[in-house]
Amino acid sequence: MINWESNVFPGVLGRTCDRPCEPACRRGRIEEEPVAICRLKRVAADHKDDVRALMPGVPSEMNGKRIALIGGGPASLTVARDLAPLGYEIHLYDEHAAGGGMMRSQIPSFRLPDEVLNEEVGYILDMGIHTHFNTYVSSMNEILEKGYDAVFVGTGAPRGRDLILPGREEAGKNVHVGIEWLASVAFEHTHKIGKKVIVLGGGNTAMDCCRTSRRLGGEEVKVVVRSPFAEMKASPWEIEDAMHEDIPILENHVPKAYVIENGKLVGMTFEKVKAVYDDLGKRSLVPSAEPEVFIEADDVLVAIGQQNSFPWIERETGVDFDQWGMPVVDKLTHQSTNHRVFFGGDAAFGPKNVITAVAHGHQAAISIDLYCRGEALTQRPAPFTNLVSKKMGIHEWSYDNDVVNDPRFIVPQAEKKAALSDRKLEVELGFDIQTAIKEAHRCLNCDVQTVFEKDKCIECDACVDICPTSCITFTANGEEDDLRTRLKAPSLNLTQDLYVSDTLPTHRVMVKDEDVCLHCGLCAERCPTSAWDMQQYLYKVTKAG
Repeated sequence: MINWESNVFPGVLGRTCDRPCEPACRRGRIEEEPVAICRLKRVAADHKDDVRALMPGVPSEMNGKRIALIGGGPASLTVARDLAPLGYEIHLYDEHAAGGGMMRSQIPSFRLPDEVLNEEVGYILDMGIHTHFNTYVSSMNEILEKGYDAVFVGTGAPRGRDLILPGREEAGKNVHVGIEWLASVAFEHTHKIGKKVIVLGGGNTAMDCCRTSRRLGGEEVKVVVRSPFAEMKASPWEIEDAMHEDIPILENHVPKAYVIENGKLVGMTFEKVKAVYDDLGKRSLVPSAEPEVFIEADDVLVAIGQQNSFPWIERETGVDFDQWGMPVVDKLTHQSTNHRVFFGGDAAFGPKNVITAVAHGHQAAISIDLYCRGEALTQRPAPFTNLVSKKMGIHEWSYDNDVVNDPRFIVPQAEKKAALSDRKLEVELGFDIQTAIKEAHRCLNCDVQTVFEKDKCIECDACVDICPTSCITFTANGEEDDLRTRLKAPSLNLTQDLYVSDTLPTHRVMVKDEDVCLHCGLCAERCPTSAWDMQQYLYKVTKAG
């Protein structure tokens, strides 16, 4: 439930999240890999008890306000989850037969099983949401005329980019737009593909396309990218999984033409290029003077990007659009120039990911609630935060503070032959409980902060002596650039702020470099006056109401 409260889709995100939190994990500063935060969320979701009784209830008396949600993806569902318990009557419109949006249409079942998605979408829909599935909204005017108090647009970035080159028209139905093809597979409209497949693009959609192709009959599937391998946009683990399934990735190949013989697609030609960087680091792809490359193909999947599309929003509705066809949306409130209309997820600011859409949904729900109550949208509720001491005795803490070198544990996978023969067989099996506990013990307790009280400090320097990473220094104060040169250990990470105390009786200050602190608590154990304490920091995301 802790996961569900903020993430909304812990089982989904525990399998598919882009993991924006993991680069901040300090375990990754001392070892190659951070804590597997994403996969540990999956463990919590997979091994939960029945939580339906713990879900927020819907009040018996509604507040009289009606909200329309356009699109059934993660942003819209998050708005529904936040507003329904406050008594709002929620109407959800989606052109498909079930909720989930791009989570259902663009994430293959071998990464996200239907039962996981159905369960977590169901928790929200069961809050009395009025669903209008199999309903394509063709007019914003029509929605506004229904008298909804507010409208939220969470339609994603539904249009994939095609690649128009010589031979495209003749290639016809053997060239597929990636996200549309994935949706066709997900909804059981497409069941097979040719034996030789080219996938164009280096993002996560391309990885999903190539891996799905292997499961639908593709025997020789190749991913071809314009950029160097190291600059591919796909998540490293997605690339690794594709390569594990015997899918080669060809870098520095720029597509030139679809090759047609006897009216049929037989492959593509590519120009070999190399990356050249100027003094500012800007990249240019220049021809390598090598011969053109021909790659055979029965089918080509184009996964080179997604675009927003709002043909259904009439321009006279008062919703303004910028020069790129994107709605003009306030980044704080998610309100458009028509104050009844709010945007979130990919529809608001372009393609991102599921967790970003969830964050947008939380913020948009706050704005819609404030708007419907006639309050200023900029006067937003603060998140809940606190600090609680974890000290239990002189040398005891109510958290695990042992620090050891611990490589990241590997998530087990299904046997490759079985996985490639069944499109719906989940590849990643997840950690078992025992392995999950070991992985969780790799955490360096970023939530437990070292708190220093200068009035208790007698400047004995005992904390300096016992610190295993030399992150504490007592020295004369100065500007930050100067302070960083006088610390006991080199302060190389300029993005990490220094913790600097007020001036002590000897006119020195205590400086701690958080970048190398292990949060082990030894400074607090050693301190004879309790000037140091270990206090746990709790943060709860702001939600409507």
